[in-house]
Amino acid sequence: MPKGFLIDQDGVMYVENEMIPGADKFIKTLQKEGIPFTFMTNNSQRSPLDAVRKLQKMGIKVDPENVYTSAMATAHFMGQQFPNGTAFVLGEGGLISSLHEHGFTLVQNDPDFVVVGEGINFTLEMVRKAIDFILGGAKLIATNLDPSPRKAGWNNLGIASVVAMIEAATGKTAFSVGKPSPVMMRQARKHIGLATDEVTVIGDTLATDIQGGVQVGYNTILTLTGMSKREDLSNFPFKPDMIINSIADLTLPLPWWEEK
Repeated sequence: MPKGFLIDQDGVMYVENEMIPGADKFIKTLQKEGIPFTFMTNNSQRSPLDAVRKLQKMGIKVDPENVYTSAMATAHFMGQQFPNGTAFVLGEGGLISSLHEHGFTLVQNDPDFVVVGEGINFTLEMVRKAIDFILGGAKLIATNLDPSPRKAGWNNLGIASVVAMIEAATGKTAFSVGKPSPVMMRQARKHIGLATDEVTVIGDTLATDIQGGVQVGYNTILTLTGMSKREDLSNFPFKPDMIINSIADLTLPLPWWEEK
């Protein structure tokens, strides 16, 4: 029976532009053993090819098929709900290409959806237009609700900040597709062709990766090289199945892979 992984990137495989020691060896093991995996990222700005190129610079060689983004999940969801619809987008790169691939037309007037993703080039005037469209009946979709990192010099507000502004101005609540939403968690599983009980999530954030995995019934592994620390566990009503200091500490097979 095949088993596989949904793996977060930042905080699990690398921190900023530095690979976490042992991350490359873990991926090589998965490839050698033929174990299905995909990198599951909330970054909607980066395309799968962008993600692959970043990993390759660190010595981790994978294919675009090994990446599943919140932009891909968002476009798939919207395509199911409203085939061949129209969208006004506050976002860039991977989000725009994913929407095109799922039959959406990007418009400047009377859209079916307003979609918010990562980006640094949209303006307050574009936000104002988005607010008018939503008040006129457009549906508000967020690729994720990741917060701002609250670091001086950071060039990305975090989608939660932009969405909060739009929600306050419209009285409408955004539907978020990215982690921890079950929408993305299920689509990522289908991307690697596994059943629910065959999937293990590896992440560094309790509020997204681990919570999302718990909600849909996946096994979960928290690595302590990123956002969440062991002491943070007391703040959540759930816990991961395993906690590791680093991806380098993970050995296969996992305890729950054993046949009963």
